[in-house]
Amino acid sequence: MAGADVGHAVGVKVLLVEDDRRIAEPLIDGLRSQGHDVRWVTRGADALTDGGDGLVLLDLGLPDIDGTDVCRALRAADAGRPIIVITARGEEDDRVRGLDAGADDYLVKPFGFRELAARMRAVSRRTAGEPTGDGGTATEGRPPSIRSLGRLVIDLGAHRVHVDGDEVALTPKEFQLLAVLSENPGQVVNRQVVFDAVWDSHAYGHTKTLDVHVAALRRKLGHPDWIETIRNVGLRLGSTT
Repeated sequence: MAGADVGHAVGVKVLLVEDDRRIAEPLIDGLRSQGHDVRWVTRGADALTDGGDGLVLLDLGLPDIDGTDVCRALRAADAGRPIIVITARGEEDDRVRGLDAGADDYLVKPFGFRELAARMRAVSRRTAGEPTGDGGTATEGRPPSIRSLGRLVIDLGAHRVHVDGDEVALTPKEFQLLAVLSENPGQVVNRQVVFDAVWDSHAYGHTKTLDVHVAALRRKLGHPDWIETIRNVGLRLGSTT
C-alpha cells in the first residue's frame, strides 16, 4: 500500500480513527509516504479530545462510541473540517446515516489506496479552495460576496449563512450546494449540474447523495420551500415569507 502510485499530492494533517491495527498500520505507511502528517487514535473518545485539526479518516465500528456519533460531534465542533468515513458498513442506510451525520465522503472497506487518495484530494480541494492552475486557489483575490435573498443571507467570503439574522451551521457540502443554487435564485438548476459542481466523479450514488444533502439543508434552513424539487428537471432555490 505504501508504494501505491497515487500521483502528486500535497501533504495534509490527517487524524486516523481506526481500532484495527491490521488496517491502520499499512494505511499510515501509505499516507506518510505521500507526505501526510498522520495522527492515529483507536477510540472515539480520543478522537473527540484530540484537539487537533486536519482531515479525519473515521471508522464507524469503534470499541467505545459509535462512529456515527463521533462524526456528528466532530462536525458540530468544526463545520468546515473535512471528514471521510472509512468503514465495513456498506448498506445504503449506513451510508445515508454517515452523510447525514456530517461526513463529506463515505468509503467502504476494502478499498484501494489510490481511491482513498483521490477522495482525500477532492475533499481537501473543496474545503481549502480549488486550484486555479497558477499556483493560487479559486478563492484568492476575490472580495467577499454576500447574497441576500430576503430572509436568507449567504456570505460566500466568510462561508456563513443566516436566516432571519440567526446563523445556520452548515457542513462544507451543504454550503456549496446552497451556494450553487443561489447563483440563480428562482431558476431551476439541473440535478447533474448541481452534483458536478459540488461533488466529483469519485462520489458515490449521485441521486441518494444529493437527496440526503438537500433534505439536511432544508431542515437546517427551517422550511422545505427554500429548496424546491422540480420533478424530472432539477432544483430551485425559492423563498419563504
